[in-house]
Amino acid sequence: MSHAEAAAPVIQPSGKARQNHLPAGDLPANHLFDTVLPVHPALVNRGSVERMKPGLVDELLASGQAKAMVLSGRQALVHDDALVLADATQLRGRLRDVDSGPSLVVYLGAALSSSALPEGTRILLFILPAPVDPGTAGLPADASWEGFRDVAARLDATHTALFVEASAIANWHTSHTHCPRCGTPTNVEAGGWVRRCPADNSEHYPRTDPAIIVTVVGPDGRLLLGGGGPLDAKNYSTLAGFVEPGEALEQAVVREIHEEVGVRVKACQYLGSQSWPFPASLMLGFTAVTDDTDAQPDGVEVTRARWFSRDELQAAVLSGEIVISTRLSIARSLIEHWYGGVIQDRPADA
Repeated sequence: MSHAEAAAPVIQPSGKARQNHLPAGDLPANHLFDTVLPVHPALVNRGSVERMKPGLVDELLASGQAKAMVLSGRQALVHDDALVLADATQLRGRLRDVDSGPSLVVYLGAALSSSALPEGTRILLFILPAPVDPGTAGLPADASWEGFRDVAARLDATHTALFVEASAIANWHTSHTHCPRCGTPTNVEAGGWVRRCPADNSEHYPRTDPAIIVTVVGPDGRLLLGGGGPLDAKNYSTLAGFVEPGEALEQAVVREIHEEVGVRVKACQYLGSQSWPFPASLMLGFTAVTDDTDAQPDGVEVTRARWFSRDELQAAVLSGEIVISTRLSIARSLIEHWYGGVIQDRPADA
């Protein structure tokens, strides 16, 4: 990658507001907007200052006023299309009675007025060493253990946010139990958001791995999508890759797109982000333009690459020829940003 390529200028917004109700044909391909992707408000106050109070978790457990969600591995306990949020004090006691007490309790925060929970509701995360059977410890008998991908479409925004936050912090604890400097087991502090080494007193914080995800648009306005796995697979999505140490986000866009499909990006612009804590990613969405019209998959991460006009993409989705990312993902938001409106999915009974 040349210095000129790495320092390519970004595309400037057009200054026009987005109008999702317009037909796709009324907007030019890859039209940019002042508000490029919707900004979803925070639903939980994570209490970065409050959680530094020593003994906060024990205080909340003793208060009888906190709620707790339950996580084991990468699955949460779900009931009636919502996370199980039980009285934290009672649930901990009942779990201990059946020798299934949480191995770690983390403070997730307090519900904001914008959430579906009463404002100020304190929420704890119980991380269990192993799943308990529904019906045990007073938990609903018809509850089930679900992974995020399995249940996300059924959860409301508040419970989705809690699941994502809980998964991110739980994944970090699982993989960072020892001090990276000396190997000593670390102690949990700050409501579960810091681990401290008792040997050298070093503090360790949750990590997030940035990854870029990109809609690449050619000189004729067509969109480049790709996929991995078998050559005859139907799944197509935006291209993505991790940001390397010392690399600017725009440089990562240029490098990853060239490495994966041999396409040279000449300009790019940031559009929005989405947390994807499986295990610890933050997806940073970009749109990019290129003068290239040919794409050559690397055969490793990307095995299939294809250019689509708007009409071609919509027709391919409706016919079942291809499957694109779900509406839960930033990938779908990026694709529909390029499209200029909502892409209709193939009917389930088609």
